[in-house]
Amino acid sequence: MTIIEIELLSDDLSETTRFYKKVLGLDPFAKEKDLVMFRFGATKLIFRKSENIRPVYHFAIDVPNNRFEEAYRMMKWRTEIISGGPAGDIVDFTNWDAKSFYFLDNNGNILEFITRYSNKTFSNYPFSSNSYINISEIGLVTNNVTELADTLVKEYGLPIFHRQPRGDNFMVVGDDDGLLILGSKGREWYPTKFLSRSFRTRVLFFHGGNVGHIVR
Repeated sequence: MTIIEIELLSDDLSETTRFYKKVLGLDPFAKEKDLVMFRFGATKLIFRKSENIRPVYHFAIDVPNNRFEEAYRMMKWRTEIISGGPAGDIVDFTNWDAKSFYFLDNNGNILEFITRYSNKTFSNYPFSSNSYINISEIGLVTNNVTELADTLVKEYGLPIFHRQPRGDNFMVVGDDDGLLILGSKGREWYPTKFLSRSFRTRVLFFHGGNVGHIVR
């Protein structure tokens, strides 16, 4: 599954633009009064203006296998990395064949830089904003994780992620290229103590020769 486009809410578009420029090295490729758009490799990220609702999301950005440590050093210099607990800043997800680290943007969104070794992604150039491969994960919060997972499987033909066991409060749908992270309302977003809440999310993705469009 390839995530083509994600649309999220932000109470402060000007500060979001500043953060994504200063910390992530991205200039918006489009900007209007009520929205701003960035490109993370193959994925377009849109922030649409909201008013005093303080939306918080989780999404992950893929970086090349051989540039992950470089990405970590750069981001640690630019912003505060969230500790993964006893694991330290860098978390080794052995069952996912991946490593990642986390930080917050200006909105309080939980961003993750992840490298997936099974995808065998490499870059010949020093790490920069041009190194972003795509946004590979977006969190969706729901009252009923199992029901939402079953709907995504039935309506879009998406598989339950083979690297993550099914659970009543947490489930992952998709594959190593793109994932929908399903969590129950009130569950903590790892590695923070933030309790998950549901905010408007729009996702456009490509899977099995078809385009899917989710609005929640």
